[in-house]
Amino acid sequence: MPIYAYACSSCGLQQDVMQKMSDAPLSTCPECGKETFSKQLTAAGFQLKGNGYYVTDFKDKPKPECTPCGNAGSCPAAGN
Repeated sequence: MPIYAYACSSCGLQQDVMQKMSDAPLSTCPECGKETFSKQLTAAGFQLKGNGYYVTDFKDKPKPECTPCGNAGSCPAAGN
């Protein structure tokens, strides 16, 4: 069963709840009883490894080489 993160906008309670995917989302806060308890958007808990996706999809782009250009404190190649 997946674990969903919930938060109450009234009292600030944050709680992880294990629910079936077919269960209705919770709306009543277990702490204050108000109808302000809602699901939060969280990052996925998996990584793609092995074959099956393009190598360039998740790699960092190479940073440009910095060569001395004579600009003290500001180098366009380094992004300063």
